[in-house]
Amino acid sequence: GCCAILVAVLGVLFAHQARVDWLDNAVDSPIITWLGVHRGLVLWIASLGSLIPAGGLSAAIVVACLLTGRLNGAVLAATAVPAAVGLDDGVLKPLVHRTYRDIVTYPSGHTTAMFTLAAIVTTLLLVSPQSTKAGALRVLIPAAGYVLGCAVAIALIALEWHYFTDTVAGAAIGIGTVCGLALILDLP
Repeated sequence: GCCAILVAVLGVLFAHQARVDWLDNAVDSPIITWLGVHRGLVLWIASLGSLIPAGGLSAAIVVACLLTGRLNGAVLAATAVPAAVGLDDGVLKPLVHRTYRDIVTYPSGHTTAMFTLAAIVTTLLLVSPQSTKAGALRVLIPAAGYVLGCAVAIALIALEWHYFTDTVAGAAIGIGTVCGLALILDLP
């Protein structure tokens, strides 16, 4: 619910906007200045949130869930990224129509994909029915997912493809979609 409210409020604030606001400027400017000179590295980091890497990670999670007998986890991993990115591209981007350099940017699909994956791993590992063996990994792997999501968001800002608030909305959509789907899958 909190994720949906955040996305809706930001969407209303930035609907049909084609210029930077004070918050995005305050966050984006230092990132662009600091990382803009490392374009090759930043492009590589940003590419991690694109279709093939996100799809590959989703497929790996599906396989891991099937091998461990977690059918709901497999369904969650198979549906969450397409649902979240579909919500971004099919509903929110046309509805809000916020642009950056004449490209519709709100919310960030790359950030959505990465935070969706991080939320899937969090849901599967931290709320696992398995024993507490490998407890540190059950915390470190989701933490690494969120760090990677933040790195992709920062790279998108450095490339001047998205504003800071686009990436915040993308993260909220990813996390909110996983929470919603997990609740639906656990209802039966």
